[in-house]
Amino acid sequence: MNRINLWASPRNVSTALMYSFAQRRDTQVFDEPLYGHYLAYTGIRHPGQEEILSSMETNGQKVVENLLLGTHTHPVVFFKQMTHHLVGIDWGFLKVCKNVLLIRDPAAFITSYAKVIDSPTLDDIGIKQQWELCQHLQSSGHLTAVLDARELLLNPTNVLGQLCESIGIPFDHNMLSWEAGARPEDGVWAPYWYKNVHTSTGFQPYKEKEILIPEGLSGLVEEASTYYEKLYPLALKAK
Repeated sequence: MNRINLWASPRNVSTALMYSFAQRRDTQVFDEPLYGHYLAYTGIRHPGQEEILSSMETNGQKVVENLLLGTHTHPVVFFKQMTHHLVGIDWGFLKVCKNVLLIRDPAAFITSYAKVIDSPTLDDIGIKQQWELCQHLQSSGHLTAVLDARELLLNPTNVLGQLCESIGIPFDHNMLSWEAGARPEDGVWAPYWYKNVHTSTGFQPYKEKEILIPEGLSGLVEEASTYYEKLYPLALKAK
């Protein structure tokens, strides 16, 4: 079985990638299976907190054993994950999975994230954890690929093709489009986070935009950018 963990930063194209993989007949997808664990373990408050905690397993090790390493109906299983959810858990399961990091320019995703979560910190956004996870996976030989949101949107066909090759599965052109609207794979938190992706029917063409960093977040963006600059050279590039 091909078990794929997509370790993303928030406000990225991770949900679109989940929808993309859901179009494959050989693939089953799961939306942020460690979210309940993360909220219970850290005590952090997020929109829809009570519904999230009541709708899913909150013991991270049980999630690993019963879901991430469990038996599934399809030969490919795709887990959309937030990197900062990987707390208080034995990382040993990573060695039997394909691990893909999904990064984005911090100025863009922090500005977007701050519209939902007030005063985010470095621990909230996962990019430092991405760099730490990258080093761990590289040293153990279990880093499958690094994706950058901009490179993916510049040429989805090419970058997804490279990703599938890295994973060891054939590229499927069905991955390029999906029906608009809420989808059965969505977590219960979708109403708070997925408004834009629910209007999409595929990967949106990349457009350069001026980003106005809110007052008080410039220091966080600057700190996060030091990790992004280390990760970006490893990313698959659009051709």
